[in-house]
Amino acid sequence: MTLFGVDIGLAITIGTFMEVKIVTFPETKVVAVEHLGSPALEYDTVKKLVAWKLENRLLDQLKYRSYGIHYTNPRITPPTEHRVDFCLSFDKDVGPNPFGIRNMVIPELRCAVARDIGSRSNNKAAVYLYETWLSQCGETPSDFPIFFHYVNVGPSVREEEMITDVYLPLN
Repeated sequence: MTLFGVDIGLAITIGTFMEVKIVTFPETKVVAVEHLGSPALEYDTVKKLVAWKLENRLLDQLKYRSYGIHYTNPRITPPTEHRVDFCLSFDKDVGPNPFGIRNMVIPELRCAVARDIGSRSNNKAAVYLYETWLSQCGETPSDFPIFFHYVNVGPSVREEEMITDVYLPLN
């Protein structure tokens, strides 16, 4: 069985261990573009957010953080029902625009967070949180979907150097 691109049986068999912290994620105003459809087309959606970001000169990655709110698991959800909101922290109102960018808020949430380093198409932290950590810690996930903070983004970031903090909202 796979989850977020990782063979779960393999992850458990090799005894994967990741540092997990419980944090309070602060309410964060974001702009978002919705991706609904095949995971293979996510990059086309992300390009809309990147174009809007560049047009508005929002280049500081520490100030304008990149997120993905993952409503579905692309490995088990039919492609037509797969949904992700790709987001950028931004605290101003956005009007109508040709990119489909809209305002959203990630609410303040109590979360388990683990860091994944490597390809974003093979997120081991998400699998670890759901399949190993959650079953051992006595916590239950909240109704808000898992979300990723893409710590480093851009064309100069090599796949093996990609850093993604995975937030699993908890009750």
